[in-house]
Amino acid sequence: MGNERHHTPRLLLRGGLVIDTAPHPVVHPHTDVLVEAGRIAAVGRDLPLDDSDSGLEVIDARTMVVLPGFVDAHRHLWQGVLRSAAVDASLDGYFSRVLGELAGRFTPADVHTGNLLGALDCLDSGITTVQDFSHVQYSPEHTAAAVEALEEAGIRAVFGYGYPVFDESARQADWVRKARTAHFPSRDARVTMALAPVGPSFTPPEAVREDWLLARELGLPVAVHVSAGPVAMRPITALREQGLLTAGTLYVHGNSLPDSELRLIAESGGAVAITPAIEASMRFGAPMAGRLRRAGITTGLGADAVTSAPGDMFSQMRAALMSSHFDGDRDGGGDGDGLALKAADVLRMATAEGAAALGLGEEVGSLGVGKRADLVLLRADALNLAPVAHDPIGAVVTAAHPGNVDTVLVDGRAVKRGGRLLYENLGGVLAEAHRATERLGASSS
Repeated sequence: MGNERHHTPRLLLRGGLVIDTAPHPVVHPHTDVLVEAGRIAAVGRDLPLDDSDSGLEVIDARTMVVLPGFVDAHRHLWQGVLRSAAVDASLDGYFSRVLGELAGRFTPADVHTGNLLGALDCLDSGITTVQDFSHVQYSPEHTAAAVEALEEAGIRAVFGYGYPVFDESARQADWVRKARTAHFPSRDARVTMALAPVGPSFTPPEAVREDWLLARELGLPVAVHVSAGPVAMRPITALREQGLLTAGTLYVHGNSLPDSELRLIAESGGAVAITPAIEASMRFGAPMAGRLRRAGITTGLGADAVTSAPGDMFSQMRAALMSSHFDGDRDGGGDGDGLALKAADVLRMATAEGAAALGLGEEVGSLGVGKRADLVLLRADALNLAPVAHDPIGAVVTAAHPGNVDTVLVDGRAVKRGGRLLYENLGGVLAEAHRATERLGASSS
């Protein structure tokens, strides 16, 4: 069961329409990408090919768009088995149904299935890196199951150890320490760890301090949801007042925060993950992408919850692009305050900026030589993309969909090829997902 680990091949992607994303998105037609030892070794036209090198596999990419794998900066993967369970729910309805009612029923086996299904769904649509905000840690066994699924899927991930929202008894610092020691001995591994506490917007200052000091003790970055209240109306200010405002923190959402709070995030070296589809459907507040760009904050995109919105990055990019035209238009005047994004801005958020937001900017998110070979190849000759030459970046952002994903590489190893996910027991995972749905009582039937 699962993906067998094979020797990482040497690959030459020949003649693709290559889109790099750092420092800014740029298109390179008829360009090769050489992959060696799981990393990008060279990018350029007509790279020399030694016909006597039998260890080099050449992939014809002349009808492909080649770009860095997408980075999902905020997602609750365990909810993979709850897809579309709360599409019409408000935020309160989501909290009540998903976090209040269904989450507590999850066994470790359910978490494994949800995480595995969610991670495979990511890979299938070209997301090669995901920040898994896993607020379902009811026991150390739940944690072990979640991490095992991430490893098994073959995705790159930052596992955010989160406390269940409605179970204070599961907020156990020793469980976090145990997870850090047992599952994350190396910081250079494909799956790394962060702490994902409830945070200052929703918990008392003493609990916030305990959580942030625990993260410092274990050398973990922090990922946290933020909003104006209900506990701290100025959560970033509250962190500063406690001496807890540190670089490398990932703040999620923040639609209701004033610009003064965004300035503190920028000054402290923090980043923000936005989930435009969820933020719109659950009415978190005005769109954030333009405001964050104006504040100079590194911004990543995320799918958040497949209970209520699409899980692919193409949908998130479109939601971010279209909603940015309303950024700053709080008085209804329609001028958008000059904050609307361009397609290139959104593609960068989905790749290079998302990677930087997760602290992985030196490893993934663009096509720099030496970076991990996490790559996506899209079929440029598909009906919905052709002819792609007018504006390849615009086409990827506004026209592409998961069905265009032909090949996905993580560390130079194919996890999808020829439009087919290479996970060996996909049917078994789907069967387990259906069984979990029935057992959890999440089905409408």
